[in-house]
Amino acid sequence: MLNGITGVTARINDIEHRIASMTQQTAARTATAVSQTGQAFASALASAVSGSTAGTPATTATNMKVNASGVPEDLAAYGNGKVPASALGQVGGTGHRLWGPAAEKLTQLIADAKAQGVTIGITDSYRPYEEQVDLARRKGLYSQGGLAAKPGTSDHGWGMAADLDLNAKALTWMRQNAGRYGFEEDTPRESWHWGFKPEKLM
Repeated sequence: MLNGITGVTARINDIEHRIASMTQQTAARTATAVSQTGQAFASALASAVSGSTAGTPATTATNMKVNASGVPEDLAAYGNGKVPASALGQVGGTGHRLWGPAAEKLTQLIADAKAQGVTIGITDSYRPYEEQVDLARRKGLYSQGGLAAKPGTSDHGWGMAADLDLNAKALTWMRQNAGRYGFEEDTPRESWHWGFKPEKLM
């Protein structure tokens, strides 16, 4: 009888030991997960506070300066349509490029719209002078009923405008939200053309 009780007691002790061991392992895994989650949250919070998105510099009043003509001060010396690729920023993973602050804000806009179930595509962005000339030849000058600005005067030539691929839902979303990102539907007859107006963010 005593041997039976001793055996049961030993078995209970063994089970309790295993439970304690499993509890410690679970606690360790939980602590690691909480630590990793905390680090991810801290990183996301720092990014949000700084106003930056992954791979892009934070937008500041300093690097958003434009001259009296609305031309970015850091690009004016190059000339419209003559801005080197190295002086422009990429819009997300699209391959399209705009003036740095405009690229950053459009990247953010597209991501925020996507999070709300709205797809916004981009079909054109910075436009070199030669492309402006070709577009004017093919589509005619806007002032004469066509769709192209006079070469050397286009907002695309400063990386300050993007042509977007918008269905009806996306166009409605843009009209309701784009201003918060500094973009404006600024060309009559062209609902796809959105200019970047940094003063909206000041």
